[in-house]
Amino acid sequence: MSEIILSVKDLQVNYGGIEAVKGISFDVPKGEIVTLIGANGAGKSTTLKSVVGLVKPKSGSIQFNRKELIGMDTTAIVSKGITLVPEGRRVFPDLTVLENIKIGAYLRNDDLSGDIAWVYDLFPRLKEREWQLAGTLSGGEQQMLAVARALMSRPKVIMMDEPSLGLAPLIVKGIFDIIKEINKQGVTVLLIEQNANMALKIADYAYVLETGRITLSGSGAELLSNDEVKKAYLGK
Repeated sequence: MSEIILSVKDLQVNYGGIEAVKGISFDVPKGEIVTLIGANGAGKSTTLKSVVGLVKPKSGSIQFNRKELIGMDTTAIVSKGITLVPEGRRVFPDLTVLENIKIGAYLRNDDLSGDIAWVYDLFPRLKEREWQLAGTLSGGEQQMLAVARALMSRPKVIMMDEPSLGLAPLIVKGIFDIIKEINKQGVTVLLIEQNANMALKIADYAYVLETGRITLSGSGAELLSNDEVKKAYLGK
């Protein structure tokens, strides 16, 4: 197995009196695609927000390259090499495509031109719309922009929260092709996705989250052929 770049152990997160995440543990090997699948409210988004410091866990450990992240602020975590593409894209609608992309590099003070060229190579449509306001883009284009912006911090791990949500099937295929390409170029991916079929097809390893607990894990191929997963998440 590859070196573990991100390790979550016994993570417990409460929202008010509600236990959103109930002591989960999982590992993300360097250079791989790992996915968390599960229904709405299973605790998937809360887990990612905990990793990047947006939510404070009640207990547990989150280690990145064997260094503890709990207690660090989000800016420090991003500077270490973890970035999050949030659910719902969250682009800045009144800024241009290029301005949104540059915001992803807010912690950098070096030359951005090479990385801007790289994300335009990944997303040629964004290059075409470089001076267009982000709020006028289609849903699929906004998702591309959210991913491009996240890549500008040169992450070692990119976490994506429901990248296919609300997109047409053809656009979804394009987004998943891009996820595979980003991974091929050396970025580790932690993916949350309701489209379990697509996620499991590209995942090296996968975990099923149900009401704050991990109930199943295995390779993407193993879970794709698992009868429980087929029935619950694949509509078969």
